[in-house]
Amino acid sequence: MEEAALTIRQFRVCARHIDSHHARLVREATHEAAAVAYLEDLIVLPGDDSEVSIIVRDLESGREHCFRVDLNTGETSSCG
Repeated sequence: MEEAALTIRQFRVCARHIDSHHARLVREATHEAAAVAYLEDLIVLPGDDSEVSIIVRDLESGREHCFRVDLNTGETSSCG
C-alpha cells in the first residue's frame, strides 16, 4: 500500500440538507472514508429518507468532494 493512502487527514463533513454549522470534523485517510464515518453517525435524515448528499472538505488542501448516497441500496455517486 502507498504511504499516502495511510496518511490520516482532517476533513470537515456535512450533509446538504443540514445547516453547515452542524458540520463535523472527521479524521480519516480519504474523502470517501470521511463520508462513510459521517454517515454512520448521521441522526437527521433528509425528508424523504431515501438519499443524502454529503460534502467533504479536506482542511489541509481545501479540496472538496460531494457524494450522493442512496440509503435504500447503499449505492454512492458523485453529486456532479
